[in-house]
Amino acid sequence: MSWRRVGRVFVPNGTQPWAHSHAALPTPVRLADDIFRFFYSSRDAQKRSHVGWVDVEVSESPRIRDVAREPVLAPGEDGAFDDSGIGVGCVVEAEGRLSLYYMGWNLGLRSPWRNAIGLARSRTSQEPFIRFSSGPILDRSPEDPYTLSYPWVVQFGSRDWWMWYGSNLTPAVGNSDMQHAIKLARSVDGVHWTRDGKTVLGFVTETEYALARPSVVRIGDRLLMCFACRGEHYRLGAALSDDGVNWIRIDRAMGLGPSSGGWDSEMTCYPALFWHRDRLWLAYNGNGFGMTGFGLAVWHGPVKG
Repeated sequence: MSWRRVGRVFVPNGTQPWAHSHAALPTPVRLADDIFRFFYSSRDAQKRSHVGWVDVEVSESPRIRDVAREPVLAPGEDGAFDDSGIGVGCVVEAEGRLSLYYMGWNLGLRSPWRNAIGLARSRTSQEPFIRFSSGPILDRSPEDPYTLSYPWVVQFGSRDWWMWYGSNLTPAVGNSDMQHAIKLARSVDGVHWTRDGKTVLGFVTETEYALARPSVVRIGDRLLMCFACRGEHYRLGAALSDDGVNWIRIDRAMGLGPSSGGWDSEMTCYPALFWHRDRLWLAYNGNGFGMTGFGLAVWHGPVKG
């Protein structure tokens, strides 16, 4: 039982000014049959991230069907919390629309950046996303005093929304003193969130210092989370939970490390789990945090909760 790498699927060709490089944080939404739209964060020449998409026929021999000509969401106006870029967290299909939850950031002076979580919505997959607000829906607070990162949202019921997100535990200004773990917020409407600041997924080795971009799917009565963990290098970790709050790490069983060569030989990061035709799939980035594009893997063997 293991992940079988399908290979790299997409990397921008650099001809679009908003997608000069990178296809980071691939996020799937099923359009029809085997066709999925993968939203991703690209970078322009000034390294500001925009959100674009690529349509892929998902199989063990995937094919690109269409590519966005324009971004569906661009950085915010000067002075806004997302004026320096947008990192896709997840896209939720609910209540007749698509809700894009994302990490927006400003460049800092003493700290390199300030991050917060925003929301944009679209009525259909054919329309651009419109910001819910010029401000974030989840920002720094007494529960999260330093910085936030990529959210993953799941709606379990009409008034039961869950968000797993990254949060700095210390006032770090660089990797040497960073401690970035996964926390949980809950909501009745997907907009207004409550949180207690408790870490729900932390570190298991002395070399780990950052966990980011959680992705959560159901496996039977349990939940499976995949996430990027950073220590000596970036790799994908995994965890199981009965309640969404208490998680058991299963990295050795269901994690995914760098390959022996090629586009994902230096790191694996920014995962997104999804089900297709009763099989568990994984979209992820490799070297350069998405500079080499994104690829797919599919789980071979039984999936047990």
